[in-house]
This record gives sequence, C-alpha cells and structure tokens, in this order.
Amino acid sequence: MSLRIGYGTNGLTDLRLDDALSLLADLGYDGVGLTLDHMHLDPLAPGLVRRTAAVAARLAALGLTATVETGARYVLDPRRKHGPTLLDPDPAARAARTGLLLTAVRVAADLGAHAVHCFSGVPEAGCAPEIAWDRLEEGFTPLLDAAGRAGVPLAVEPEPGHLIGDLAAFHRLRHRVGDPGPLGLTLDIGHCQCLEPEPPAACVRAAAPWLRHVQIEDMRRGVHEHLPFGDGEIDFPPVLDALDAVGYRGLTVVELPRHSHAGPELARRSIEFLRTAGAAAKGAPA
Repeated sequence: MSLRIGYGTNGLTDLRLDDALSLLADLGYDGVGLTLDHMHLDPLAPGLVRRTAAVAARLAALGLTATVETGARYVLDPRRKHGPTLLDPDPAARAARTGLLLTAVRVAADLGAHAVHCFSGVPEAGCAPEIAWDRLEEGFTPLLDAAGRAGVPLAVEPEPGHLIGDLAAFHRLRHRVGDPGPLGLTLDIGHCQCLEPEPPAACVRAAAPWLRHVQIEDMRRGVHEHLPFGDGEIDFPPVLDALDAVGYRGLTVVELPRHSHAGPELARRSIEFLRTAGAAAKGAPA
C-alpha cells in the first residue's frame, strides 16, 4: 500500500506541538494534520512567520509532511464554535474567516504542506439558500486566487449540517466558481459512512479527480460522531484499497478531535490498525 498516514493535532491538544510531532515520528507516521489553533501554531499570535519557520524545520528534521487544517473550534470567537464562517450575515465577521483562511494558505506554503483544509459553515436560521451560496462564492474568490498563487490547493470538506454537507454540495460549489484548479476536496471517510448514499469506498472512487486531502476515523450510519477504529461500522480494507487504486498520494489523517485525553495511546493504536487494514486490502499478511 502507498498509504501515507497522518494524525490530526486536534486530537493531541493536551501535548505541546513539538511533543506531538515527536510522538508521531516515533510511531512511524508520515505526516500531521496541523490545526491552526491557540495551543499549537496560533495563527493570530505575534511572530507567525518565525514560528512557522521553526515548525517547518522541525517537520523536516523528523521526516514529516503536513496538511494545514482550519477546524479550530474557538480560534476566532471564544463563544461561538467554529464561528464566524464564510456564511456569517455580518460582512466583517465573514472577512475575519477569510483572513484566517488566507493566513492558512501562507502558512501552508511556508510549511510545504500539500493542502489547506476548510469548510463552508452553517447558514443562520432563516437565511435564503441562494444568499448563503452567494456569500460562500464571494468568500472563496480571494481564497482560490491566493491558493493558486501559492501552489497549495484549497480542500473543502463536506461537513454534516453545513451548506457544503455532502459530495453533491461540493460539486455545486465547484460548478458555481468555474471548476478552478486550486479548488479540491477533503474527503472525511467517517462522514461518507454517516450520510452519503454510497459506501465509503465508492465515495473515494467518485471523488478521485478532486481529492486533495483525506481524513479518516470510524463512524456509524446516521450518527456524526468520530470514533476510534473498531468502534463504528466502516469496513476499512476496501476504503484503503480504493485510495490506493485511484492514486491518492496525499496524507490520510486520523481525525479524533474529541479524544485528545487519550491521544498518545490512540495515535499508537490507530497506525497499527491502519497498517493491518492496509495489508488486508492487498491480501498480504498483516
């Protein structure tokens, strides 16, 4: 298998960033899904360029690659989870999210990351759908320009309950903005199990032309809860085989943001599980 496994720092928030990176390297991970947040690489604190350069050097020393993730819960607003978004009714609030994502693109370029993850957000109650789509398109225009100049794709994640909540909605966005090269997809395997009509392996194959980032965890049908491997319903060997078959070469990042209290142990168990599942996908001994 050519699977390149990463682990998300949003599942290691009880560790200092340097300790988290060292742990992942020691466990044999190929990279890290680095969430820009106050406890790790704070995108709003002074000295970001200097701090990013230090992280880039540390990644290189450890032999790790990265994706930049932007799903921090309270990095912009200490009272609204994931707020504000690109759909916020307040233009200044939308601009704050755009600014964070532009910063993420610059950080990703400085880290040599292979993608910047992002999401749409949830429209406010009573918002007409077309207004929400117009706001999203407006917000993405400068982001796609910046991503194109930086040479780092912007990988949108369909998130249950968001305006971009499934693969069909991703394609609607793609067509609205003219299918630009910098626009790609973050595919969360658990989300596929949760709500897509096709099984996760079929989702991988269907998404292959736009696939720029993958998140992975276990999940149950109809329940949006990120679970450790083996606690949900996903049959993983076909998923990993599909990722290999479509030629995906980016990181496949374990996404367990609610399990940071057990992060080091789950990081160990997760890579062992995925190695075993990857071997099973090719009929090889684990």
